[in-house]
Amino acid sequence: MTDVIVVGGGPVGLLLACELTLAGAGVLVLEAASGEERRTRSLGLRSLNARTLRSLALRGLVEPLAEAQRAMFEELGPGREPGADLKDAPPAQTDVVALMVEVVQKGMVRGHFSGLPLLEPGGGADYLMLKQHQLEGVLAARAAELGVTVRHDCRVTDVTQDDNGVAATLADGQVVRGAYLVGCDGGRSVVRKRSAFAFSGTPATMTGRTAVAELADSGAITSSLRGQGGLVNLSLVPGEIATIEFDGGPGERDAPMTAGELQGSLRRVTGVDVVVTRLEAGIRYSDNTRHADTYRKGRVLLAGDAAHVHSPIGGQGLNLGLQDAVNLGWKLGLVARGLASDSLLDTYTAERRPVAARVLRNTRAQVALMRTGAQVDALREVLSEVLELPDARRYFSAMVEGTDVDYAPDAAEPLVGRFVPPSATPPEASSGGLLADGRGLLVGPPGQDWPGEVVAGYRDRVRAASTEGAPDAGALLVRPDGYVAWAGKRDGLGEALATWFGPAR
Repeated sequence: MTDVIVVGGGPVGLLLACELTLAGAGVLVLEAASGEERRTRSLGLRSLNARTLRSLALRGLVEPLAEAQRAMFEELGPGREPGADLKDAPPAQTDVVALMVEVVQKGMVRGHFSGLPLLEPGGGADYLMLKQHQLEGVLAARAAELGVTVRHDCRVTDVTQDDNGVAATLADGQVVRGAYLVGCDGGRSVVRKRSAFAFSGTPATMTGRTAVAELADSGAITSSLRGQGGLVNLSLVPGEIATIEFDGGPGERDAPMTAGELQGSLRRVTGVDVVVTRLEAGIRYSDNTRHADTYRKGRVLLAGDAAHVHSPIGGQGLNLGLQDAVNLGWKLGLVARGLASDSLLDTYTAERRPVAARVLRNTRAQVALMRTGAQVDALREVLSEVLELPDARRYFSAMVEGTDVDYAPDAAEPLVGRFVPPSATPPEASSGGLLADGRGLLVGPPGQDWPGEVVAGYRDRVRAASTEGAPDAGALLVRPDGYVAWAGKRDGLGEALATWFGPAR
């Protein structure tokens, strides 16, 4: 029996498996899709925002991801950088919706919202864009380096649990057992359904389509963030076309898309009698928005789209799921190894569910602002005026980037619950050095030995380091996910260590 079964080998499942392994847990990943199916779901580009990249930088993963992005844009050719297709767009296409929907696409922000500040100066890369199979490739390579077992073509059909563990039944009848199981199996999660998690929300109001297709006249249409019948976008990837219509949502999600279907959508959105001559592949999506009431039931947990679904516009869902994985991995690893109390897992729902609820709220707002009509036009104009205020721009940017997350808003020390600022840790901590192995970090002022003495009983879970940036000659206890668990001189440190890392050895 393995420590943790991860159902789903997409980006969230792979990153979670890496985090669990760093924490010392044994992991088995069960992925239902074949290689070809995984390539199909890689239509479109994925955006990694500032908060996600700060987290991935702790594990030394940003450089291989940046290399994948460089390779992708070299393959796409000149003029395909982010925002290139909107450089000459009229103001009506670059107003508040462009900010709320595309703020994560830094090329567009720099081109049309140059007043936005660079978030967290000195914190490293602030934006990356790449295809999903490239992201999965980097994470799969890291998982392989760590010795994670990933089994493909393994579709889970049932999940049951008892006091001793969890059983996952596969389509071929095989039963796999683990001490814990995490569903990272997407919006239609079998794990969530079979484990009876409540999943309430609002139904779809729009249909999105993304396809690889050829048009009889490639210059007949251009990207528009606001059209007469919806939205159309010509992707940075040659041949990829996307439309959005506010028609109540797709009828049959699983039926193959046809050239006629895409052609009809393009004509309704643009008013142009465009002709689609070939369609290679296509997917549909909607703004169906739902949220699990809890992320944990006993030994079964949820992460990523299995726990929350919403409109994919703006790219917040992927980042939200990756942050779920970073938050959960070290906690579940410690619990699975018997080093920390089972109650540590309750902090996962407590911390991550409010973050997702806020994302669900702002993605609903994004969809509302994309609609047509005089009332929406007026609202957009008002918000555009609000966004002339620097504080408002910072607010919206931080919200979409995830840099405003605070896991302890009522803490007496402002740094507690926030992602550790680069100035408060040694330089190597934020670039795949001190936190790369998934341990926590106690940072104290130079010339003092007590931080090392305090963590002597936690050396398998926490390391000590010194920096000039330690606050007021005190210290910071940084969790493996980069968030500050405690700040001070010494009072309360022992309690914080026991709360987040279990008893000392």
